[in-house]
Amino acid sequence: MSGALTGMDLETTPLQGVAVLRPKIFGDSRGFFLESWNRKVFADLGIRQDFVQDNHSRSRRGTLRGLHVQTQHTQGKLVRVVSGQVFDVVVDLRADSPSCGQWFGCTLTEEGGEMLWVPPGFAHGFYVLSETADFLYKCTDFYHPQSELTLSWDDPHVGIDWPIPPGEAPELSAKDKQGLSWADMPKFHV
Repeated sequence: MSGALTGMDLETTPLQGVAVLRPKIFGDSRGFFLESWNRKVFADLGIRQDFVQDNHSRSRRGTLRGLHVQTQHTQGKLVRVVSGQVFDVVVDLRADSPSCGQWFGCTLTEEGGEMLWVPPGFAHGFYVLSETADFLYKCTDFYHPQSELTLSWDDPHVGIDWPIPPGEAPELSAKDKQGLSWADMPKFHV
């Protein structure tokens, strides 16, 4: 599917509702231009969300952030990398979904301008592949720290194939080191 005005392409994934978006990048010797958000174009592509908060994080190589979800004020997220490269992952926590417990991952890069649409009801995280990475995300609800939970990044039931070099361990926050198992993680009826 494509947004006619900007050349935004939408690629579906095995997880219903999750999509990779590829904007048309207009470049020349001076640099480039891309449209990262346009309410009408995204609505034409089936993403009819209102965003209320933008976040920006910077992380160094080997950092793994996530897998985060809020049990109240659940957030849809439109995520992208503006500097560097990450492996971005979502896990379906929607109890009524045929893909509940399954994950999807893709590489987001500065050069490609790819974006990932993460609907409410998914745990989300990423692993930094480049020296550093600047990661932006638009959220459909406000941050609610009281209800934020972390699904363990290495839960064997989910079985995410992270691109972590052999013999290395990811750098995790104290909170992310305490992630819940799949069995202990609440599921959503979205």
